[in-house]
Amino acid sequence: MTTMTTTPGKALKLGEQLCFALYSTSLAMSKLYKPLLSELGLTYPQYLIMLVLWEQEGLTSSELAKQLTQDLGALSPVVKRLEKEGLLQRKRSREDERVVRLFLTEAGKKLRDSAESIPEQVLCISGLGMEEAKALRKQLEELRQALSTREKSE
Repeated sequence: MTTMTTTPGKALKLGEQLCFALYSTSLAMSKLYKPLLSELGLTYPQYLIMLVLWEQEGLTSSELAKQLTQDLGALSPVVKRLEKEGLLQRKRSREDERVVRLFLTEAGKKLRDSAESIPEQVLCISGLGMEEAKALRKQLEELRQALSTREKSE
């Protein structure tokens, strides 16, 4: 475990907090995505679900929650809303009727084409180059993994 030594009083300054840098950046990112996604009629949580399903259909809600590192209870209303909007449908498995899988509708599949430019727009607005963005994402994934591992061991 690495420890940091700081000047007394400096450790509790807001600008020195990693958590605040992550939190405020997350808020800024959400503000950036909002107008881009509103053109598609999606919220950010809906967009994340659609990203997963554009990549792999037929997941259960539990599998989706695991990929998004979210609580199943928080995802359920978002999934229901996407279903109500005609972008996905829940289908019972033929092998086991207790299992419900998520599939895109034709409208959900077509929406992918409209969303195709969003990652590039976000990258351009961020001012990061492709390699910088990859390196930052890798660091954030490593941090998330370290925090998740610690959380599980407690």
